[in-house]
Amino acid sequence: MTEEQIIRYIAENLKIRPKQVQAALDLLQTSNTIPFIARYRKEATGGLDEVQLRDIQERFEYEQMLSARKEAIEQSVREQGLWTDELAAALAKTTRLQEAEDIYLPYRPKKRTKASIARDAGLEPLADLFTAQDGRGENPETAAAAYVNDDVPTAPDAVRGAACIIAERLSESAGYRKSLREKLWQSAVLECTLAADEKESGPFLTYGDFKERIATLPSHRILAVNRGEAQKILKVTLRADHDMYIHMLANTIVTGPSPYEQILTDAAADSYKRLIFPQLEREIRNDLTAKAEKQAISVFSENLRSLLLQPPFPKHVILGLDPGYRTGCKAAVIDTTGAVLAYGTYHLTGSARQKEEAAKVITNLIRKYGVTLISIGNGTASYETEQFTAALIADNKLKCSYIIANESGASVYSASDLAREELPDLDVTIRGAVSIARRIQDPLAESVKIDPKSIGVGQYQHDVNQKNLSAALDSVIESVVNRVGVDLNTASPALLQHIAGLSAATAGNIVAYRNDNGPFHSREELRAVNRLGPATYTQCAGFLRIKDGTNPLDNTAVHPESYSLAEKIIAAYGFKLKDMKIKSKLEELRGKLQMNAAPKLAKALSAGEPTIRDILEELRKPGRDIRDDMPQPLTRKKPLSLDELQVGTIVKGTVQNVVDFGAFVDFGLKTTGLVHRSELCSHPFGHPLDVVHVGEIVEAVIISVDAKRNRIGLSLKQVKNKTPGPA
Repeated sequence: MTEEQIIRYIAENLKIRPKQVQAALDLLQTSNTIPFIARYRKEATGGLDEVQLRDIQERFEYEQMLSARKEAIEQSVREQGLWTDELAAALAKTTRLQEAEDIYLPYRPKKRTKASIARDAGLEPLADLFTAQDGRGENPETAAAAYVNDDVPTAPDAVRGAACIIAERLSESAGYRKSLREKLWQSAVLECTLAADEKESGPFLTYGDFKERIATLPSHRILAVNRGEAQKILKVTLRADHDMYIHMLANTIVTGPSPYEQILTDAAADSYKRLIFPQLEREIRNDLTAKAEKQAISVFSENLRSLLLQPPFPKHVILGLDPGYRTGCKAAVIDTTGAVLAYGTYHLTGSARQKEEAAKVITNLIRKYGVTLISIGNGTASYETEQFTAALIADNKLKCSYIIANESGASVYSASDLAREELPDLDVTIRGAVSIARRIQDPLAESVKIDPKSIGVGQYQHDVNQKNLSAALDSVIESVVNRVGVDLNTASPALLQHIAGLSAATAGNIVAYRNDNGPFHSREELRAVNRLGPATYTQCAGFLRIKDGTNPLDNTAVHPESYSLAEKIIAAYGFKLKDMKIKSKLEELRGKLQMNAAPKLAKALSAGEPTIRDILEELRKPGRDIRDDMPQPLTRKKPLSLDELQVGTIVKGTVQNVVDFGAFVDFGLKTTGLVHRSELCSHPFGHPLDVVHVGEIVEAVIISVDAKRNRIGLSLKQVKNKTPGPA
């Protein structure tokens, strides 16, 4: 396909106009970032969002790869002198790489095979004779006798060699392979049996006698089966109606009664069993894995997006507690900017004397620094630390509450070069407590410092293609960071490097400039940063915020290229730019702004309506943080115990993770509860992510408690008409 044809094909598939696809590709091919295009080039693309832009980019790259492969196939076949109009037409119709490879299969240079050995021995004419199926032909061995030579000692050897050639020819039938592939996808069954002792099978015991049609296999089961197979606990087989498919293949070559009918039938069986099915089994297993990995990466990405968009606690002085038994609980107090005020290690789970000493010191810390929130890591000894904290607050009548933080990745961050650079004077264990406090204070700013695979949301993330996972998670981080925007004067290099157009080097240069020259007073100052050129400035400027700067628009998502337009809009309402710095004037302006005025303003100011709408939205809420619209995470005053819980009790909790089979909810107990997908809601839905998201606060009713297995079943759909419990 030509580039124009590819653009039309993509537009048709995505149900958008070819002009939009062309505009998006033009912008992407001139080094514009996806966040920048989605936010500041809406007029050019017709308002395409980030998801659509990534789709266009991926599909265009795939179609280019397919087109290049078709050209390579054509060149190879032409060099063999075998190119035909029929082959050209068949290749032109293909829309998938696999279909193109099926067509190329008969022409692909081959390694030494049974068929190639038979050809070298001069048996191809005999294979042609058998395939012609002359009903008056000779007995097969009589016909084969003429082909006996030094390489083929007997007539039966000649028959076998010719059959191998026929089998290979049959295996290269693109039409049959396509038909068989479709039938296998509809009806083949994945079957598992145990390859290890039951006692050693662990969670894979569930799959010891398992079978399911591949058409209905959910992604999490595919990945579970793959893991069991990789650990040599499961033996996995693809079951199908082989006799029927062999019969179908034989019917493509056997045209009627002949002396060679049995040879052709046997060759078909050999072709299917030795060449066709094993290849398609590998292909299907690979496709199942690719589909499951894509789903797992998608789920992880959406969970990460929700996690990163959790609202911050910016005005709190926070005490971070990293629980532990033998080594004690590490503690760190941070102020409202994240700076460390105090730290230490205390034994909260030790002897009565140790607990008493710890309570005294921590109470003093809370009072001395005005701690308003305590962040407790959810790892080892978390429940005991929660009990200690709750008693401390109650006994000393402290004016603070606590929250359980997901500490996944804290130890990874603590030992990283970035942590050593940020907190050089602190021990690695104390850095973990600082991270636990900071990730509650500003989840986005702290989470970007951690390898996203270590954050602890998603399913089977360590079993999927790590390159694809990293690329997907990086794009989520980039999307969220740019959507939220960052404070240019407080952001760390780890956060800045995710801003559109910036790299680790330019992010470091921004911080270095800030350290040498003091805080930025305007976005324009970015032009003075080393190696931050005009193109980079254009990409990044709109996503960087400056509070109390010289230009009030610097604290909005309005891009500097639209400042003059923003001033004209402000003037249209009878105000000046400087009025945005006066609280009363700003309130008056906000009261007059109307979103439905966008079409009229666009016409009057000769500007694009999408840009006008975005500017109006920013003028209505300058300096806003989109995360403020999200519900605050749950804080607690006292812990729950398993004894308090009964079936039918309603609990309130936070969704901790969403997977294909349901959602895990933290409601204040050491063990998270599972809401199976069947208990999420009464109406039909595609995936649990359609119903709940990470960080969402939900009410659920307890439907089962298994203390021995440490499992709690919850239901969201059964909450109505129940009595609230202790949570």
